[in-house]
Amino acid sequence: MSEAPETSAEYIKHHLTNLTYGQFPAGSEHAGQWGFAHNMQEAASFGFWSINVDSMLFSIGLGVLFLWGFRAAAKTATTGVPGGWQNFVEWVIEFIDESVRGSFSGKNKLIGPLALTIFIWVFLMNFMDLIAVDWLPTLAGVLGVGHLKVVPSTDPNITFGLSLSVFALVLYYSFKFKGPGGFFAELAFHPFPKFLMPINLLLEGVTLIAKPVSLSLRLFGNMYAGEMIFILIALMYSGSWALGAFGGLLQLGWAIFHILIITLQAFIFMTLTIVYLDMACQESH
Repeated sequence: MSEAPETSAEYIKHHLTNLTYGQFPAGSEHAGQWGFAHNMQEAASFGFWSINVDSMLFSIGLGVLFLWGFRAAAKTATTGVPGGWQNFVEWVIEFIDESVRGSFSGKNKLIGPLALTIFIWVFLMNFMDLIAVDWLPTLAGVLGVGHLKVVPSTDPNITFGLSLSVFALVLYYSFKFKGPGGFFAELAFHPFPKFLMPINLLLEGVTLIAKPVSLSLRLFGNMYAGEMIFILIALMYSGSWALGAFGGLLQLGWAIFHILIITLQAFIFMTLTIVYLDMACQESH
């Protein structure tokens, strides 16, 4: 087990370091070997082919939890008075259905399930931020794991993975409904006249690329900032009892407010996904 951080800077760095697995670069003590990074610098040196094991573990686990919970509600559903869990699931599905109907003008059997999956999955990943920052990392340390980040949406690899998947669907439906020529015309001949095609391509190309970038960075930035505030509040417990008591009040207040943030971020990610796909599914004129 790694030694406990001693200073505030070490404590913060420790909580912001993923459990990263990769190959040590040339020139390092373990050059050419595969293993887990011991700090941020080693994690960064692994390069593109490294993997944040904790982000993958929690994101996949929460996805399985979502599927299991909703499948259990479907299997035990009754036509009479619904139980608490069935009632909650039905309420969520109705809420998502209304959101899709309000933002998507076409007909596509994928949009509803996709919107539901994105909202619940992102919400569950964000919800991990409400678990006390020291609980799971301390437990992992007891088991010999040096680093553990429990909020997948504070990892840009996860948020970019989600947004690039949405972007791939946007491109697919743009080509399907508009055709290659229609999609190119949409980029090249708007908003200025055709003789300004290079400018149109530049502006529309930037707008197109900005969709997945803004979608991922918005979620990552908000959740990373929220996690950082929880970490800074946790540092107050190492001070006097008065500072610790004040930190407890701050933690409670921020946690209550953060419930709104994690829900809002999941809703925004879902809504923008629906809007982008609605734009992609509209035929060119």
